[in-house]
Amino acid sequence: MNYPLELSFKILAIASQIYVRDANGILIGYVKQKLFKLKEDINVFADEGQTQHLFNIKADRVLDFSAKYNFTDAGGRYLGSVRRKGMRSIFKANYEICDPSGVQVMQIHEENGWIKVVDALIGELPVIGMFTGYLFNPSYLVSRMDNTPVARLQKQPAFFEGKFQLSPQGQFSSDEESLVLLSVLTMTLLERARG
Repeated sequence: MNYPLELSFKILAIASQIYVRDANGILIGYVKQKLFKLKEDINVFADEGQTQHLFNIKADRVLDFSAKYNFTDAGGRYLGSVRRKGMRSIFKANYEICDPSGVQVMQIHEENGWIKVVDALIGELPVIGMFTGYLFNPSYLVSRMDNTPVARLQKQPAFFEGKFQLSPQGQFSSDEESLVLLSVLTMTLLERARG
């Protein structure tokens, strides 16, 4: 893939939609979350017309704070999963990334938890709260279990939409690349209410 990748979505949209574009601005992925689903079932397509199905992201249980989200490719091959670390994610977002055998191989953690706190407090203020999406920009680090950085997701300043930039921080295989991208997409959907 041609990095950095840009993930963008409209904050006020009824159904969550994420557009994934490469460094040249070419659309390489489109995610549309279905409305009113008790158990998350998200499809990733190559185009906005949803003609080429790439991946599926499916929760293992109904509306749970620590649900595991399983990834499969278009052929149904299991690629791995991501799980939010329940109580540890209250202050700072923390996620575990597992390979197809269920072994944790990477993790995602928010670099500065105070941004989440300040964003939540100021976001509730009339008028001023509208500007939190431009002022407070959390960043997330994807790393291996030995804390070697793999990728970094940084929120970009924007009004009325969420914009994130995914940049590699090290070398990874194509399977790891898919696992990182799907994990970051899932985390973005779960954390999208912020900023």
